[in-house]
Amino acid sequence: MEVTRGALMAGIRECRQNKTTGDIGWAINNYVKKHGFKVVKGLTGHGVGTELHEEPTIFNEGQKNSGILLKEGMVLAIEPMVSAGTPYLIQLPDESYATKDKSLSAHFEHTILINKKDPEILTK
Repeated sequence: MEVTRGALMAGIRECRQNKTTGDIGWAINNYVKKHGFKVVKGLTGHGVGTELHEEPTIFNEGQKNSGILLKEGMVLAIEPMVSAGTPYLIQLPDESYATKDKSLSAHFEHTILINKKDPEILTK
């Protein structure tokens, strides 16, 4: 859980003007890998606006300086999910998810506003 929380904060630190969605994903994945865990594949963060899930998609893996350029006023849901085992998921009959090997996993999220200066956590 602490690694997942740390990964969330690593991603949030990248939520600044002129950074990219790839910078967010890279920071999350790099933090997770450094601690010996894996980012769960297939689940992402997203833009927030008039609909719950909007563009851009915020992957929890990425390349620096790639993807969508972040601009002031954007609102993003940053949502790392981390696994102690496999990074692959299965969908359960109740439509929830579990890791394919049933290993421990954790998920944290915050909704972030891109400001002129520091990112603002709207869901604190």
